[in-house]
Amino acid sequence: MLVSPSYWEQSRSHRYSLVFALPLLLLYETLEALAPVRLQGGVVRNGADVVLTGLFTAVFGARGPLVFMALVIGGALVLIWRDRRAGPIRPGYFVLMLAESAVLALLVGVVVGVATVQILGPLRSLAAGAPGLGGTALQRLTLSLGAGLYEELLFRVVLVALISNGVRLLGFSRVTAGVVAVLVGALLFSLFHYAGALGERFRLDSFVFRTIAGLVFSILYLTRGFGITAWTHALYDVVVLLG
Repeated sequence: MLVSPSYWEQSRSHRYSLVFALPLLLLYETLEALAPVRLQGGVVRNGADVVLTGLFTAVFGARGPLVFMALVIGGALVLIWRDRRAGPIRPGYFVLMLAESAVLALLVGVVVGVATVQILGPLRSLAAGAPGLGGTALQRLTLSLGAGLYEELLFRVVLVALISNGVRLLGFSRVTAGVVAVLVGALLFSLFHYAGALGERFRLDSFVFRTIAGLVFSILYLTRGFGITAWTHALYDVVVLLG
């Protein structure tokens, strides 16, 4: 089946990309409420989720997470509203976007794995899940969806934009700023997995693997938009954590 040329343009627009990401947000928050991951008596949420909501909690107190969620949903609705004159929404495009994300999730593992092998030699265990996390399949699904949504929001949308704008303020060109932002964002994305009480023990192979994955997700975000990138990341983690 041939895909309409307009699909490739429309599917990365705000109205398709953000609407496509909305079910991922709803699924994650619903599962966190119904099947929270518990470890040592506490509830475990995705680390990027904790970082983002934690910043708002520091400023707004107990209402911080609600303020954060309101800004995320409100900002998405504003961007979708701005695209309202682009024509009617085609529901079939969302089916294609999900299929594309599933294919990309499989390709990401292969491409990043092969690249890591070429750099470091034989590929060893590179699972993305936290060692010893355990939990039920439903709980691991919760963390997978949260990683796709919040890690892409933090490392691709927020950090890459902040780094890029900061480099441009120093007088560098847009291209240079973009390259620096993508590279630094990928390094921070990889290092993030070793931070905190539940972080993994540092290993060079997994560090390189995740750095390359960060570069791939950044390229995907720039070319295919946030929605497809978030779903690709989430589905990849589902395969790793539930496989």
